Amino acid sequence: MKQAHKLSLLAAALVGSSFSAIAADRTHDITIDDFFNIGNMGSVTLSPNGKKAVWLESRWDKELNKSQRDLWLLDTKTRQSKRMTFTNESESSPQWSPDGEYVYYLGKVAQEGAKAPYNGKTQVFRLSVNNGNSQPMTKEAEGVAGFELSHDGKSLYFLATKITTDDDQWAAMRTSHSAPKYGHGEQTTNPLYQLDLEHFKQKLVLDDDKVVWEFKVSQDDSKIARITTTDNELVFLEGWSDIEVYDTQAMQNNVIVDTQWRDNAPSPYGWLLGLAWQDNTELAFRVDFDGHPGKLFIADANATNKPSLEISRPGDVTLTASDLTWRPNSDELCYRGADHGRVKLFCTEIDDGEQGDTRTVIPGDMVIGSYSFSQNGKSVAFSHNGLDHFSDMFIADANSSRAKPKRLTNINPQVDSWKLPQVSIVKWTAPDGAIVEGILDLPADYKKEDGPLPLIIQIHGGPTAATPYALQHRSYGRSTFTANGWALLSPNYRGSTGYGDKFLTDLVGREHDIEVKDIMAGVDQLIANGIVDGDKMAVMGWSNGGYLTNALISTNNRFKAASSGAGVFDQRLQWILEDTPGHVVNFMEGLPWEKPEAYNHGSSLTYADKIKTPTLIHIGEGDQRVPLGHAQGLYRALHHYLNVPVELVVYPGEGHGLSKYQHRKAKMEWDQKWFNHYVLGKPVE
Repeated sequence: MKQAHKLSLLAAALVGSSFSAIAADRTHDITIDDFFNIGNMGSVTLSPNGKKAVWLESRWDKELNKSQRDLWLLDTKTRQSKRMTFTNESESSPQWSPDGEYVYYLGKVAQEGAKAPYNGKTQVFRLSVNNGNSQPMTKEAEGVAGFELSHDGKSLYFLATKITTDDDQWAAMRTSHSAPKYGHGEQTTNPLYQLDLEHFKQKLVLDDDKVVWEFKVSQDDSKIARITTTDNELVFLEGWSDIEVYDTQAMQNNVIVDTQWRDNAPSPYGWLLGLAWQDNTELAFRVDFDGHPGKLFIADANATNKPSLEISRPGDVTLTASDLTWRPNSDELCYRGADHGRVKLFCTEIDDGEQGDTRTVIPGDMVIGSYSFSQNGKSVAFSHNGLDHFSDMFIADANSSRAKPKRLTNINPQVDSWKLPQVSIVKWTAPDGAIVEGILDLPADYKKEDGPLPLIIQIHGGPTAATPYALQHRSYGRSTFTANGWALLSPNYRGSTGYGDKFLTDLVGREHDIEVKDIMAGVDQLIANGIVDGDKMAVMGWSNGGYLTNALISTNNRFKAASSGAGVFDQRLQWILEDTPGHVVNFMEGLPWEKPEAYNHGSSLTYADKIKTPTLIHIGEGDQRVPLGHAQGLYRALHHYLNVPVELVVYPGEGHGLSKYQHRKAKMEWDQKWFNHYVLGKPVE
């Protein structure tokens, strides 16, 4: 790359002056085992009066060989917290009763030989805040897929599960030969029930043999919005889903016209998500697209055949997550958005069907996870991941965008003694003139005069995502390597979220090219700046990060080692096998027979003969998103035909992520030893 490409002033300032010595009380060197002691906070939910809050805390359990979530309760005034559930299963979806006496949630209890609700299937449970007792509210033999309390707290709506079969000309053949597995013919559909919480009488509200992915009940129970498909195969959700509004009085179902996010969208393969009611008529929802910015709409539930109001986004913000919320006692619709490595909470005013001002609710460098408003709308609680702590709960004045949030928890006190990496934002100029950012992690006590460091490029997945400007200890890279003297760069390359629509869509039709150049330009600037030793570099990533790891080692030989996790090797194979093929169609700009050259150019298989880098390959045996064949193909090319050092690690029983304790630890140790040997020249123990 040309030496004219310079790091930004922000990056230069960070590199030149912010590498201070570690605090005297920080004496612990971060290890792989520390990863398994971190608690992660999610589903922060404030009580109606704002005096209490609950969250779901996930932690690894070595004996159970998995991570699990438990429900925790907090007094927002005293900041005293206590754990409320102690099962070996993960709880989810907490929701307060309007009177604040109960928390409803999804959970499982398995007792040997027992029928529902203790048969190990997901049910709705109710937890008493006062005495901590928990009771099952449902007893569905096949479990519950989702639930919601009515606005007045008198009814519990829930989705049951039902097996349905197609009644076509081949149905009898499939039934008579039931041993084989068939591509279609059977679905799990979701009838909707209402449970009277005063008399505990249950009635069927709607069963139209639809698969229901999400539902929301209006404030007066008069309307129920659903995201539906005709089949539960995931491919239906990315392009053949509908938003339906069911009138409970007229018992009539209407489909919201979809022209804006199907016919007139940059891609027909959009994911509908995030239903939210306001005043029984205004229904907010989102649609996400792989490779294109998501859109936010508000529909008039009384006029479903008319176009919805599309909400414009502020600045370079890209919508993220599905947790849309109307702030109580206001006309504001609130949502999270990615913004230059941060994740912020925004609220947009909606007045008489028109969009008003949009404000950032919480100021500063925030990476906000889940959030929740009090019933009066004056307080907002949220989880936030900072530079010196992992996810913790904060609370702030929801009316003022200048209010300083108060920290309520410290669920990882052990981190207070860690020698934390120096985390900064660096910027550089790509060959085509675009400004690209990345998150740079450096050892805790590093100073520039210490000289260049070995480098790991850690590449995020998606690619419609971004690495956040926050402390992370990940099994896919950050924290452990810096603790062992490495520099680690996480580039937010072209196609990443939070840098504007053009930055996002520039990747479409240019995979395996423009983002590779973005990343290598950043590497060259770190070398030119004296931070990185260009002869000691490795690259790693998972999912799209694995795909880009394959792309980098197949287009240059500058890396001494690579760790490719769940990475696409051939785009045709990916379209054939993955569970969401619209992703491939979007980026290749057509189907395989329509754009054969695009599929050829976008595949590392095409350039496999150029690979010289010793490569460690990780894959889940049952991965549906990036199936096993990609890893096997890369391994075959390197091991049997190209004589490149390679190791294939297949994790049994795993999908697209690693859910087992032993598998996560194996991956982290393999990566560390592989890089130490091939980059640093250390002997294999």
